[in-house]
Amino acid sequence: MRLQCEVEVRSRLLPACGLRGRAKGARALLSLGRQPDRPPGRGGPGAGHGVYLMVCTARDRAGARYKLKENIEQFFTKFVEEGKATVRLKEPAVDVCLSKANASNLKSFLAAVRLAHRGTDVEALPLSVLVPAKTSEVEKPKTKMIITSRRDYPLTKNFPYSLEQLQASYCKLARVDMRMLCLKKLRKLDLSHNHIKKLPETIGDLVSLQELNLHNNHLESFCVALCNSTLQKSLQFLDLSQNKIKALPVQFCQLQELIHLKLDDNELIRLPFKMGQLSQLRFLSAARNKLPFLPSDFRNLSLEKLDLFGNPFEQPNPLVPSIQLKIPLTLLESAARATVNYRIPYSRHLLPSHLCEDLEVAKTCQCGSACLSCFIQTTVTMNLHHVAHTVVLVDNMGGTEAPIVCYFCSLTCYSQFLDRYLQSNR
Repeated sequence: MRLQCEVEVRSRLLPACGLRGRAKGARALLSLGRQPDRPPGRGGPGAGHGVYLMVCTARDRAGARYKLKENIEQFFTKFVEEGKATVRLKEPAVDVCLSKANASNLKSFLAAVRLAHRGTDVEALPLSVLVPAKTSEVEKPKTKMIITSRRDYPLTKNFPYSLEQLQASYCKLARVDMRMLCLKKLRKLDLSHNHIKKLPETIGDLVSLQELNLHNNHLESFCVALCNSTLQKSLQFLDLSQNKIKALPVQFCQLQELIHLKLDDNELIRLPFKMGQLSQLRFLSAARNKLPFLPSDFRNLSLEKLDLFGNPFEQPNPLVPSIQLKIPLTLLESAARATVNYRIPYSRHLLPSHLCEDLEVAKTCQCGSACLSCFIQTTVTMNLHHVAHTVVLVDNMGGTEAPIVCYFCSLTCYSQFLDRYLQSNR
């Protein structure tokens, strides 16, 4: 019988010398078995017949062996449900402290150790052959792997299942390796400096993923399915800089745990419409894109640092609006406004999906009312310090202002805005 866990062997007689700390915090393989017969003249500690407990670690794969029959002073099993227990031996006077074990396996192992202590017939015990442990059995699971060249990339071997951090940069990957998507403990995935053009939807199955770095690839879009995946609850850092992305989907703002978002050096012509829903976002950089203005929801952000340098922002002109207003309003527009304004529940099994999508991107007038496809649009200047504590200059002239879109649901609302604007600029 075998058990994998972490072990600390503590001497009760010499706490400052030698045995205390032996195998401390070390991953170990415990085996329960019979001591093999030894050739004459090779007695030594642990020689003889009977059932033994063998503790193998990375430093001592041959293992230390402890006789069990009538040699256990006490079991400590208060925390066995947490995978912890201690076996106190009489000779030598040591405590074998076990931790990080599977609780069910630990209970079975301790039950067998008890039987061995009582002298139960060896034929009735689940014994193993006492042989040195393999390196893979006693090494700590690998949690971090860094690959920075195609030559070092594993083509035939799988990635260690225990990985929590994986970097595979400069490997000329044209797609995401599907073997990576089996790493359920992965928290950080760095695929920067590759040739990836498209992301698989199954990245969203990495339930623990907190950081995703896709800097300097060939991405042209960000998959809607990822926005609807478990990444909504886990992803905090996303680097999409230096790709070929022109727009992000409306659903992108469902990644509401995002704290750090990098979009520099793409071909973005607009930011996500509901940008202000990213309430946890603190660091945003979208420098050197093709942004003409910022979405109206942008004013709801609360950032620590913002970088929009090098975008071709248009000069705001509130006096020349884009009017897409129909009077009287269409029945569709009136119904859509009422649905949003009165928060009437809707779903795709009640309404066609395209209407649900339209409702999800309903615009908000300055008065707080919603408008769908009938509105007046204009741009005004916003000082970026209103949304960020630290602002990188937007141009070489030292500016910290950028145009932001405003929507109006009626001529009345636009007229009131215009009056305020003209009075403030007298």
